[in-house]
Amino acid sequence: MTTPVALALAVGGLIVGVVVGFLIARGRARREERRPTGPTVAELLERLVRSSNNGVVVLNKFGDMVLHNPRAYELGLVKVNQADPRARKAAEQVVETDDPMEIDLSPLEARGRQPEAVLGEVRPLGDGFTVVEAVDHSEAIRLEAVRRDFVANVSHELKTPVGAIALLTEAVLDAAEDVEEVRRFGGKILRESTRLGQLVTELIALSRLQGAERLPDLNVVEVDAVVREALGRTTLSAESAEITITTDSASGLLIEGDRTLMVTALSNLLENAVAYSPAGSPVSISRRLVDGKVEIAVTDRGIGIAEDEQQRVFERFFRSDKARSRATGGTGLGLAIVKHVAANHGGSVGLWSRPGTGSTFTLRIPAHIGAEPAAAAKQAPPASRPEKTPERTPRLVATGQESPDHGGNL
Repeated sequence: MTTPVALALAVGGLIVGVVVGFLIARGRARREERRPTGPTVAELLERLVRSSNNGVVVLNKFGDMVLHNPRAYELGLVKVNQADPRARKAAEQVVETDDPMEIDLSPLEARGRQPEAVLGEVRPLGDGFTVVEAVDHSEAIRLEAVRRDFVANVSHELKTPVGAIALLTEAVLDAAEDVEEVRRFGGKILRESTRLGQLVTELIALSRLQGAERLPDLNVVEVDAVVREALGRTTLSAESAEITITTDSASGLLIEGDRTLMVTALSNLLENAVAYSPAGSPVSISRRLVDGKVEIAVTDRGIGIAEDEQQRVFERFFRSDKARSRATGGTGLGLAIVKHVAANHGGSVGLWSRPGTGSTFTLRIPAHIGAEPAAAAKQAPPASRPEKTPERTPRLVATGQESPDHGGNL
């Protein structure tokens, strides 16, 4: 028989248990309320590693991978689920010395478009763990190589006319009493100084086009006006070379751009065609609207450009025929300027060429939105159409795609 005292104790214990359980549940509920929503710190760190633009690999003391990100595969830091042997060896040394170190992780063999220069840093994490972080320096290495080449080329190109002017000036001083010799050497000095001035001018123009200075605001430009002005600039050199430049009929086409730059680009193409064409050969200009872009093509029947050089003609200071370019006073910057003018107008320049047959350079610039050929241009009498050169297959060079219809007009 249960005594009153035992019953009271049982009831009291039950009440205490209920109260304790209530307090515990309440505490848990409060902790749940205070717990922040979203990913944990560990999850965020993993996301950070995986989204990093650098290759990251964490190794244990045995050289096995504990963690890595996709970028590590792209940079060649991880291959076939194993870290690069150079990274593992460096990690062993870092574990022993507890000092970070840098290593070269560049690919041993160049294949396709993979990174060419990869620099890695190995750091200790403690307890035998290390992290290897790889950075792609390919672009920086490429730009540095371009800078060195540019400085070397500029130094060479400037030194040539400057040295010639100095020697010719000495010759003038020595022949001060001979009027004919003074005139002869004076003419050479004038040619060299003109070439030097042209080189400096084109270097400044190229520097501006490559972003050293902001380009002027783009305006609506008449293509026919650009063609007329470029022809005017080239008339003297064409007459001297006994070359006739023909054009198609006025088009009335419009583009959005900078007229001065467009005239400079087209003039460079014409001067190039004249300089590399034999006396008496024809040069032509044609223009048309194709897929929302205005195409201005300059065609010649000159010496042409070898296939292995067609990818390089738009490089600064490159000359396919160095002796001929020197004789005509070329600087090797004309086509580089054309390329950058086209790019800054949102367009491109293409090239078709065959040695002994000739070349066609085509500027492609986006047309002015809503532009339609002017009525007057449509009614203008057509210019004489030169004959079509057979068997011309377009070839893509630089940033454009050549059109088969342009390449054969002369």
